[in-house]
Amino acid sequence: MKKSLSVLSILMAICLSACSGADTIPENPELSSETVISEVSENSPEQSSKTAVSEISENSPEQSSEKAVSKVSENSPEQSSETDVSEVSENSPEQSSETDVSEISENSPEQSVISEVSQQPSQIEYEDEIPTEWQDNGIFSEYYQKAFDKMRTMSLDEKIGQMFYARCPQYDAVEFAQKYHLGGYVLFGVDFADKSKDEVKNNINSYVNSQEIPMTIAVDEEGGTVVRISSKPALYDEEFQSPRDIYNEGGMDAIKENALAMAQMLKDFNIDVNFAPVCDISLNEYDFMYYRSIGHDVDTVCEFVSEFTKIAQENGVSATLKHFPGYGNNVDTHTGIAIDERPYELFVDEDFKPFEAGIQQNAHIVMVSHNIVNCMDSTKPASLSKTVHDILRNELNFTGLAVTDDLEMDAITEYTNGQSPAVTAILAGNDMLTIGDTMIDDAVSSIKSAVSDGTLDETLIDHAVTRILAFKYYKNMM
Repeated sequence: MKKSLSVLSILMAICLSACSGADTIPENPELSSETVISEVSENSPEQSSKTAVSEISENSPEQSSEKAVSKVSENSPEQSSETDVSEVSENSPEQSSETDVSEISENSPEQSVISEVSQQPSQIEYEDEIPTEWQDNGIFSEYYQKAFDKMRTMSLDEKIGQMFYARCPQYDAVEFAQKYHLGGYVLFGVDFADKSKDEVKNNINSYVNSQEIPMTIAVDEEGGTVVRISSKPALYDEEFQSPRDIYNEGGMDAIKENALAMAQMLKDFNIDVNFAPVCDISLNEYDFMYYRSIGHDVDTVCEFVSEFTKIAQENGVSATLKHFPGYGNNVDTHTGIAIDERPYELFVDEDFKPFEAGIQQNAHIVMVSHNIVNCMDSTKPASLSKTVHDILRNELNFTGLAVTDDLEMDAITEYTNGQSPAVTAILAGNDMLTIGDTMIDDAVSSIKSAVSDGTLDETLIDHAVTRILAFKYYKNMM
Protein backbone atom coordinates (compact mmCIF):
# COMPACT_ATOMS: atom_id res chain seq x y z
CA MET A 1 0.00 0.00 0.00
CA LYS A 2 2.82 2.40 0.86
CA LYS A 3 4.41 1.75 -2.53
CA SER A 4 1.17 2.50 -4.33
CA LEU A 5 0.60 5.71 -2.37
CA SER A 6 4.14 6.84 -3.09
CA VAL A 7 3.79 6.37 -6.86
CA LEU A 8 0.38 8.07 -6.75
CA SER A 9 1.84 11.07 -4.92
CA ILE A 10 4.50 11.48 -7.60
CA LEU A 11 1.98 11.44 -10.41
CA MET A 12 -0.27 13.91 -8.59
CA ALA A 13 2.67 16.26 -8.21
CA ILE A 14 3.39 16.16 -11.93
CA CYS A 15 -0.22 16.75 -12.92
CA LEU A 16 -0.64 19.57 -10.39
CA SER A 17 2.46 21.19 -11.88
CA ALA A 18 0.96 21.08 -15.38
CA CYS A 19 -2.36 22.48 -14.18
CA SER A 20 -0.80 25.30 -12.19
CA GLY A 21 1.06 26.72 -15.20
CA ALA A 22 4.53 26.01 -13.78
CA ASP A 23 7.36 25.75 -16.33
CA THR A 24 9.12 22.99 -14.42
CA ILE A 25 8.18 20.50 -11.74
CA PRO A 26 8.06 22.54 -8.52
CA GLU A 27 10.20 21.79 -5.53
CA ASN A 28 8.45 19.48 -3.10
CA PRO A 29 9.62 18.69 0.43
CA GLU A 30 8.72 15.09 -0.27
CA LEU A 31 10.19 14.96 -3.78
CA SER A 32 13.70 16.28 -3.86
CA SER A 33 15.07 16.19 -7.41
CA GLU A 34 17.95 17.18 -9.62
CA THR A 35 16.90 18.11 -13.13
CA VAL A 36 18.75 18.64 -16.33
CA ILE A 37 17.06 21.35 -18.38
CA SER A 38 18.30 21.93 -21.87
CA GLU A 39 17.37 25.35 -23.24
CA VAL A 40 15.01 26.92 -20.77
CA SER A 41 15.12 30.65 -20.30
CA GLU A 42 15.99 31.35 -16.71
CA ASN A 43 14.17 34.66 -16.70
CA SER A 44 10.91 34.00 -18.46
CA PRO A 45 8.01 32.97 -16.22
CA GLU A 46 5.95 32.31 -19.31
CA GLN A 47 8.21 29.98 -21.24
CA SER A 48 7.39 26.29 -21.54
CA SER A 49 10.15 24.05 -22.85
CA LYS A 50 11.32 20.51 -23.26
CA THR A 51 13.44 19.52 -20.31
CA ALA A 52 14.97 16.41 -18.99
CA VAL A 53 14.77 15.09 -15.49
CA SER A 54 17.79 12.88 -15.05
CA GLU A 55 18.03 12.18 -11.35
CA ILE A 56 15.75 12.12 -8.34
CA SER A 57 17.44 12.46 -5.00
CA GLU A 58 18.28 9.22 -3.29
CA ASN A 59 17.67 10.79 0.12
CA SER A 60 13.97 11.59 -0.06
CA PRO A 61 12.17 10.25 3.04
CA GLU A 62 9.20 9.31 0.93
CA GLN A 63 10.94 7.88 -2.11
CA SER A 64 14.49 7.50 -3.01
CA SER A 65 14.51 6.66 -6.69
CA GLU A 66 15.49 7.66 -10.21
CA LYS A 67 12.32 7.61 -12.13
CA ALA A 68 10.71 8.68 -15.31
CA VAL A 69 7.06 8.58 -16.17
CA SER A 70 6.90 7.31 -19.72
CA LYS A 71 3.49 8.59 -20.50
CA VAL A 72 0.90 10.71 -18.71
CA SER A 73 -2.58 10.58 -20.18
CA GLU A 74 -3.31 13.56 -22.40
CA ASN A 75 -7.00 13.63 -21.61
CA SER A 76 -7.57 12.52 -18.03
CA PRO A 77 -8.00 15.21 -15.37
CA GLU A 78 -7.01 12.49 -12.94
CA GLN A 79 -3.79 10.60 -13.27
CA SER A 80 -4.18 8.05 -15.98
CA SER A 81 -0.62 7.00 -16.74
CA GLU A 82 1.63 4.32 -18.08
CA THR A 83 4.89 4.00 -16.21
CA ASP A 84 8.03 2.17 -16.98
CA VAL A 85 10.22 1.11 -14.08
CA SER A 86 13.93 1.29 -14.87
CA GLU A 87 16.08 2.17 -11.85
CA VAL A 88 15.36 2.37 -8.14
CA SER A 89 17.22 3.95 -5.31
CA GLU A 90 18.70 1.36 -3.05
CA ASN A 91 17.98 3.52 0.00
CA SER A 92 14.23 3.94 -0.29
CA PRO A 93 12.25 2.36 2.53
CA GLU A 94 9.06 3.11 0.69
CA GLN A 95 9.58 1.74 -2.79
CA SER A 96 11.96 -0.20 -4.87
CA SER A 97 11.19 0.76 -8.42
CA GLU A 98 12.84 2.49 -11.35
CA THR A 99 10.73 4.67 -13.55
CA ASP A 100 11.47 6.60 -16.66
CA VAL A 101 9.71 9.88 -17.52
CA SER A 102 9.69 10.37 -21.28
CA GLU A 103 6.45 11.97 -22.36
CA ILE A 104 3.96 14.38 -20.83
CA SER A 105 0.68 15.42 -22.39
CA GLU A 106 1.24 17.51 -25.50
CA ASN A 107 -2.10 19.22 -25.03
CA SER A 108 -1.37 21.13 -21.84
CA PRO A 109 -0.34 24.74 -22.55
CA GLU A 110 1.60 24.83 -19.32
CA GLN A 111 3.47 21.57 -19.78
CA SER A 112 7.13 20.90 -19.22
CA VAL A 113 8.19 18.25 -21.70
CA ILE A 114 11.32 16.52 -20.52
CA SER A 115 14.26 15.86 -22.81
CA GLU A 116 18.01 16.40 -22.79
CA VAL A 117 17.94 18.19 -26.14
CA SER A 118 15.40 20.91 -26.88
CA GLN A 119 12.94 19.89 -29.58
CA GLN A 120 11.24 23.25 -29.90
CA PRO A 121 11.09 24.57 -33.49
CA SER A 122 12.73 27.92 -34.13
CA GLN A 123 10.89 30.84 -32.56
CA ILE A 124 12.05 33.29 -35.25
CA GLU A 125 9.11 34.67 -37.20
CA TYR A 126 9.54 34.45 -40.95
CA GLU A 127 7.18 35.08 -43.81
CA ASP A 128 6.07 31.95 -45.63
CA GLU A 129 8.40 32.74 -48.51
CA ILE A 130 12.14 32.36 -48.15
CA PRO A 131 13.80 35.72 -47.34
CA THR A 132 14.64 37.66 -50.48
CA GLU A 133 18.26 38.16 -49.44
CA TRP A 134 18.76 34.38 -49.31
CA GLN A 135 17.61 33.84 -52.86
CA ASP A 136 19.91 33.47 -55.84
CA ASN A 137 20.11 31.51 -59.07
CA GLY A 138 22.51 29.06 -57.51
CA ILE A 139 23.15 25.35 -57.82
CA PHE A 140 20.53 24.28 -55.28
CA SER A 141 18.09 27.20 -55.71
CA GLU A 142 15.29 24.96 -57.00
CA TYR A 143 15.11 23.43 -53.53
CA TYR A 144 15.52 26.55 -51.38
CA GLN A 145 11.84 26.93 -50.52
CA LYS A 146 11.43 23.26 -49.64
CA ALA A 147 14.58 23.41 -47.52
CA PHE A 148 13.44 26.64 -45.88
CA ASP A 149 10.09 25.09 -44.93
CA LYS A 150 11.88 22.10 -43.41
CA MET A 151 14.34 24.29 -41.53
CA ARG A 152 11.49 26.16 -39.84
CA THR A 153 10.30 22.93 -38.20
CA MET A 154 13.69 22.21 -36.64
CA SER A 155 14.92 22.98 -33.15
CA LEU A 156 18.08 25.00 -32.55
CA ASP A 157 19.94 21.82 -31.56
CA GLU A 158 18.90 20.09 -34.78
CA LYS A 159 19.97 23.06 -36.87
CA ILE A 160 23.34 23.35 -35.17
CA GLY A 161 23.96 19.65 -35.70
CA GLN A 162 23.40 19.94 -39.45
CA MET A 163 26.33 22.35 -39.65
CA PHE A 164 28.96 19.78 -38.64
CA TYR A 165 31.12 17.52 -40.73
CA ALA A 166 32.38 15.62 -37.69
CA ARG A 167 35.22 13.16 -37.50
CA CYS A 168 33.63 9.74 -37.02
CA PRO A 169 34.15 8.38 -33.49
CA GLN A 170 35.53 4.86 -33.23
CA TYR A 171 32.75 3.67 -30.95
CA ASP A 172 28.99 4.24 -30.92
CA ALA A 173 29.11 6.37 -34.08
CA VAL A 174 25.38 5.97 -34.77
CA GLU A 175 24.41 7.04 -31.26
CA PHE A 176 26.83 9.95 -31.44
CA ALA A 177 25.32 11.17 -34.70
CA GLN A 178 21.81 10.90 -33.25
CA LYS A 179 22.75 12.70 -30.04
CA TYR A 180 24.05 15.76 -31.90
CA HIS A 181 21.80 15.54 -35.01
CA LEU A 182 24.95 15.61 -37.15
CA GLY A 183 24.79 16.77 -40.74
CA GLY A 184 27.70 14.62 -41.85
CA TYR A 185 30.71 12.50 -41.03
CA VAL A 186 34.16 12.84 -42.60
CA LEU A 187 35.97 9.51 -42.67
CA PHE A 188 39.72 9.00 -42.28
CA GLY A 189 42.05 6.07 -42.83
CA VAL A 190 41.29 4.58 -39.43
CA ASP A 191 37.64 4.23 -40.40
CA PHE A 192 38.60 1.85 -43.22
CA ALA A 193 41.53 0.01 -41.64
CA ASP A 194 41.21 -3.77 -41.20
CA LYS A 195 37.67 -3.82 -42.56
CA SER A 196 36.08 -5.69 -45.43
CA LYS A 197 34.05 -3.97 -48.13
CA ASP A 198 30.82 -5.18 -46.59
CA GLU A 199 31.81 -3.92 -43.14
CA VAL A 200 32.60 -0.47 -44.51
CA LYS A 201 29.39 -0.32 -46.52
CA ASN A 202 27.28 -1.44 -43.59
CA ASN A 203 28.89 1.11 -41.29
CA ILE A 204 28.37 3.96 -43.74
CA ASN A 205 24.77 2.99 -44.43
CA SER A 206 24.08 2.90 -40.70
CA TYR A 207 25.41 6.47 -40.37
CA VAL A 208 23.49 7.80 -43.35
CA ASN A 209 20.22 6.34 -42.10
CA SER A 210 20.72 7.05 -38.41
CA GLN A 211 18.25 9.94 -38.31
CA GLU A 212 15.39 11.58 -40.17
CA ILE A 213 17.65 13.90 -42.16
CA PRO A 214 20.23 11.62 -43.81
CA MET A 215 23.90 12.31 -43.18
CA THR A 216 26.31 13.30 -45.91
CA ILE A 217 29.51 11.24 -45.85
CA ALA A 218 32.81 12.78 -46.96
CA VAL A 219 36.35 11.53 -47.41
CA ASP A 220 39.69 12.89 -48.64
CA GLU A 221 40.57 10.72 -51.63
CA GLU A 222 42.88 13.00 -53.61
CA GLY A 223 45.31 10.39 -54.91
CA GLY A 224 49.00 10.21 -54.09
CA THR A 225 49.79 11.06 -50.48
CA VAL A 226 46.14 11.41 -49.42
CA VAL A 227 44.24 8.17 -50.08
CA ARG A 228 41.94 7.05 -47.28
CA ILE A 229 40.35 4.09 -49.08
CA SER A 230 42.41 2.96 -52.06
CA SER A 231 45.45 2.55 -49.79
CA LYS A 232 43.64 -0.46 -48.25
CA PRO A 233 44.14 -3.54 -50.48
CA ALA A 234 41.03 -5.20 -49.06
CA LEU A 235 38.91 -2.31 -50.31
CA TYR A 236 40.39 -1.43 -53.72
CA ASP A 237 42.67 -3.11 -56.23
CA GLU A 238 45.28 -0.37 -56.43
CA GLU A 239 46.16 2.88 -54.77
CA PHE A 240 45.24 6.01 -56.72
CA GLN A 241 48.25 7.94 -57.93
CA SER A 242 48.67 11.68 -57.46
CA PRO A 243 47.20 13.96 -60.14
CA ARG A 244 50.74 15.09 -60.89
CA ASP A 245 51.98 11.59 -61.70
CA ILE A 246 48.87 10.68 -63.64
CA TYR A 247 49.08 13.80 -65.80
CA ASN A 248 52.80 13.41 -66.41
CA GLU A 249 52.28 9.81 -67.55
CA GLY A 250 49.07 10.09 -69.59
CA GLY A 251 47.97 13.69 -69.89
CA MET A 252 44.40 14.90 -69.42
CA ASP A 253 42.86 11.69 -70.79
CA ALA A 254 44.47 9.77 -67.94
CA ILE A 255 43.17 12.38 -65.48
CA LYS A 256 39.63 11.81 -66.75
CA GLU A 257 39.91 8.02 -66.48
CA ASN A 258 41.25 8.33 -62.96
CA ALA A 259 38.50 10.76 -61.91
CA LEU A 260 35.84 8.34 -63.17
CA ALA A 261 37.35 5.33 -61.40
CA MET A 262 37.65 7.31 -58.17
CA ALA A 263 34.05 8.54 -58.30
CA GLN A 264 32.74 5.05 -59.01
CA MET A 265 34.68 3.62 -56.06
CA LEU A 266 33.34 6.27 -53.68
CA LYS A 267 29.79 5.86 -54.92
CA ASP A 268 30.04 2.10 -54.42
CA PHE A 269 30.73 2.76 -50.73
CA ASN A 270 27.84 5.27 -50.54
CA ILE A 271 30.26 8.14 -49.98
CA ASP A 272 28.65 11.19 -51.55
CA VAL A 273 31.36 13.86 -51.07
CA ASN A 274 35.05 13.83 -51.97
CA PHE A 275 37.19 16.53 -50.37
CA ALA A 276 38.98 16.92 -53.71
CA PRO A 277 40.25 18.24 -56.11
CA VAL A 278 43.20 20.24 -54.83
CA CYS A 279 43.01 23.52 -56.73
CA ASP A 280 46.25 24.97 -55.39
CA ILE A 281 49.02 26.02 -57.75
CA SER A 282 52.46 24.84 -56.71
CA LEU A 283 55.58 24.63 -58.88
CA ASN A 284 58.19 24.45 -56.14
CA GLU A 285 58.97 20.97 -54.83
CA TYR A 286 59.68 22.46 -51.38
CA ASP A 287 56.12 23.78 -51.04
CA PHE A 288 53.94 21.86 -48.58
CA MET A 289 51.20 21.47 -51.21
CA TYR A 290 53.53 20.47 -54.08
CA TYR A 291 52.93 16.71 -54.00
CA ARG A 292 49.18 17.08 -53.56
CA SER A 293 48.69 19.50 -56.46
CA ILE A 294 48.86 18.77 -60.17
CA GLY A 295 51.85 21.11 -60.22
CA HIS A 296 51.62 22.77 -63.61
CA ASP A 297 50.73 26.16 -65.04
CA VAL A 298 47.46 27.92 -64.29
CA ASP A 299 45.68 26.75 -67.45
CA THR A 300 46.54 23.10 -66.81
CA VAL A 301 45.35 23.31 -63.21
CA CYS A 302 42.10 24.90 -64.39
CA GLU A 303 41.50 22.12 -66.92
CA PHE A 304 42.24 19.46 -64.31
CA VAL A 305 39.84 21.01 -61.78
CA SER A 306 37.11 21.43 -64.39
CA GLU A 307 37.31 17.83 -65.65
CA PHE A 308 37.62 16.28 -62.18
CA THR A 309 34.62 18.25 -60.88
CA LYS A 310 32.45 17.50 -63.89
CA ILE A 311 33.14 13.74 -63.86
CA ALA A 312 32.81 13.32 -60.08
CA GLN A 313 29.44 15.07 -59.93
CA GLU A 314 28.08 13.34 -63.00
CA ASN A 315 28.68 10.12 -61.08
CA GLY A 316 26.96 11.19 -57.86
CA VAL A 317 29.96 12.41 -55.86
CA SER A 318 30.12 16.08 -54.90
CA ALA A 319 33.46 17.73 -55.61
CA THR A 320 35.13 20.01 -53.06
CA LEU A 321 37.40 22.76 -54.37
CA LYS A 322 40.25 23.29 -51.93
CA HIS A 323 42.01 25.16 -50.33
CA PHE A 324 40.46 28.57 -50.97
CA PRO A 325 41.75 31.23 -51.55
CA GLY A 326 44.80 29.26 -52.72
CA TYR A 327 47.57 27.71 -50.66
CA GLY A 328 50.58 29.01 -52.55
CA ASN A 329 53.95 28.24 -51.00
CA ASN A 330 52.75 28.41 -47.40
CA VAL A 331 53.69 26.04 -44.57
CA ASP A 332 51.58 23.20 -43.23
CA THR A 333 48.63 24.52 -41.20
CA HIS A 334 48.24 21.11 -39.54
CA THR A 335 51.24 22.04 -37.39
CA GLY A 336 51.12 25.83 -37.07
CA ILE A 337 49.93 29.20 -38.33
CA ALA A 338 50.72 30.07 -41.97
CA ILE A 339 50.85 33.71 -43.08
CA ASP A 340 50.54 34.51 -46.78
CA GLU A 341 52.20 37.79 -47.77
CA ARG A 342 51.37 37.68 -51.50
CA PRO A 343 49.55 40.61 -53.15
CA TYR A 344 45.86 40.43 -54.01
CA GLU A 345 46.60 40.85 -57.72
CA LEU A 346 48.43 37.52 -57.73
CA PHE A 347 45.36 35.76 -56.35
CA VAL A 348 43.17 37.33 -59.01
CA ASP A 349 45.57 36.45 -61.83
CA GLU A 350 46.43 32.93 -60.67
CA ASP A 351 45.08 31.36 -57.47
CA PHE A 352 41.40 32.20 -58.00
CA LYS A 353 41.28 30.84 -61.54
CA PRO A 354 41.16 27.08 -60.76
CA PHE A 355 38.39 27.77 -58.24
CA GLU A 356 36.51 29.75 -60.88
CA ALA A 357 36.91 26.82 -63.29
CA GLY A 358 35.35 24.46 -60.75
CA ILE A 359 32.58 26.91 -59.90
CA GLN A 360 31.70 27.12 -63.60
CA GLN A 361 31.17 23.34 -63.44
CA ASN A 362 28.77 23.90 -60.53
CA ALA A 363 31.09 22.46 -57.88
CA HIS A 364 28.94 21.78 -54.83
CA ILE A 365 31.50 22.63 -52.13
CA VAL A 366 34.46 24.92 -51.50
CA MET A 367 36.78 24.25 -48.56
CA VAL A 368 38.43 27.30 -47.02
CA SER A 369 41.99 27.08 -45.71
CA HIS A 370 43.44 28.23 -42.39
CA ASN A 371 46.09 30.47 -43.95
CA ILE A 372 46.13 34.08 -42.80
CA VAL A 373 46.11 35.99 -46.09
CA ASN A 374 47.29 39.48 -45.27
CA CYS A 375 46.02 41.15 -48.44
CA MET A 376 42.47 40.01 -47.59
CA ASP A 377 42.37 39.83 -43.79
CA SER A 378 45.52 40.09 -41.70
CA THR A 379 43.66 39.45 -38.44
CA LYS A 380 42.11 36.00 -38.97
CA PRO A 381 42.72 32.68 -40.73
CA ALA A 382 40.82 32.56 -44.02
CA SER A 383 38.44 29.94 -42.64
CA LEU A 384 37.36 32.38 -39.90
CA SER A 385 37.34 35.54 -42.03
CA LYS A 386 34.14 37.11 -43.29
CA THR A 387 36.15 39.13 -45.81
CA VAL A 388 37.49 35.97 -47.44
CA HIS A 389 34.02 34.42 -47.59
CA ASP A 390 32.58 37.61 -49.07
CA ILE A 391 35.19 37.38 -51.83
CA LEU A 392 34.20 33.76 -52.48
CA ARG A 393 30.50 34.63 -52.65
CA ASN A 394 30.57 38.04 -54.30
CA GLU A 395 33.69 38.03 -56.47
CA LEU A 396 33.73 34.37 -57.55
CA ASN A 397 29.90 34.04 -57.36
CA PHE A 398 29.95 30.73 -55.50
CA THR A 399 26.50 29.56 -54.35
CA GLY A 400 27.25 26.10 -52.96
CA LEU A 401 28.38 25.02 -49.49
CA ALA A 402 31.33 26.79 -47.88
CA VAL A 403 33.12 24.35 -45.56
CA THR A 404 36.03 24.92 -43.20
CA ASP A 405 39.20 22.92 -43.28
CA ASP A 406 39.60 20.81 -40.14
CA LEU A 407 39.14 23.09 -37.13
CA GLU A 408 41.26 20.76 -35.03
CA MET A 409 44.43 21.77 -36.89
CA ASP A 410 47.13 23.54 -34.90
CA ALA A 411 46.73 26.69 -36.99
CA ILE A 412 43.28 27.19 -35.47
CA THR A 413 43.85 25.92 -31.94
CA GLU A 414 46.89 28.20 -31.65
CA TYR A 415 44.96 31.16 -33.02
CA THR A 416 42.00 30.63 -30.67
CA ASN A 417 44.12 29.68 -27.65
CA GLY A 418 42.28 26.39 -27.41
CA GLN A 419 38.81 27.95 -27.37
CA SER A 420 36.11 26.66 -29.71
CA PRO A 421 36.30 28.45 -33.09
CA ALA A 422 32.77 27.40 -34.04
CA VAL A 423 31.03 30.75 -33.48
CA THR A 424 33.68 32.69 -35.38
CA ALA A 425 33.48 30.18 -38.24
CA ILE A 426 29.71 30.68 -38.54
CA LEU A 427 30.01 34.46 -38.33
CA ALA A 428 32.54 34.28 -41.16
CA GLY A 429 29.96 32.66 -43.45
CA ASN A 430 30.73 28.94 -43.37
CA ASP A 431 27.83 26.57 -43.92
CA MET A 432 29.52 23.50 -42.45
CA LEU A 433 32.35 23.11 -39.97
CA THR A 434 34.80 20.22 -40.31
CA ILE A 435 35.58 19.29 -36.74
CA GLY A 436 36.92 16.55 -34.48
CA ASP A 437 34.39 14.48 -32.58
CA THR A 438 35.97 15.50 -29.25
CA MET A 439 35.30 19.16 -30.06
CA ILE A 440 31.59 18.80 -30.79
CA ASP A 441 30.29 19.27 -27.27
CA ASP A 442 32.19 22.53 -26.71
CA ALA A 443 31.22 23.75 -30.18
CA VAL A 444 27.51 23.14 -29.60
CA SER A 445 27.64 24.83 -26.18
CA SER A 446 29.50 27.87 -27.51
CA ILE A 447 27.07 28.29 -30.43
CA LYS A 448 24.02 28.06 -28.19
CA SER A 449 25.52 30.54 -25.72
CA ALA A 450 26.32 32.94 -28.55
CA VAL A 451 22.74 32.74 -29.83
CA SER A 452 21.43 33.29 -26.30
CA ASP A 453 23.55 36.37 -25.60
CA GLY A 454 23.08 37.89 -29.05
CA THR A 455 26.65 37.41 -30.27
CA LEU A 456 25.36 35.15 -33.05
CA ASP A 457 22.15 35.91 -34.91
CA GLU A 458 20.17 32.69 -35.29
CA THR A 459 19.21 33.73 -38.81
CA LEU A 460 22.83 33.06 -39.87
CA ILE A 461 22.37 29.47 -38.74
CA ASP A 462 18.99 29.30 -40.47
CA HIS A 463 20.44 30.52 -43.76
CA ALA A 464 23.29 28.01 -43.64
CA VAL A 465 20.97 25.13 -42.74
CA THR A 466 18.58 26.06 -45.54
CA ARG A 467 21.48 25.78 -47.97
CA ILE A 468 22.61 22.45 -46.45
CA LEU A 469 19.11 20.99 -46.71
CA ALA A 470 18.76 22.28 -50.28
CA PHE A 471 22.03 20.49 -51.06
CA LYS A 472 20.59 17.26 -49.65
CA TYR A 473 17.29 17.66 -51.53
CA TYR A 474 19.26 18.39 -54.72
CA LYS A 475 21.15 15.11 -54.29
CA ASN A 476 17.91 13.16 -53.63
CA MET A 477 19.10 12.31 -50.13
CA MET A 478 15.77 13.56 -48.73
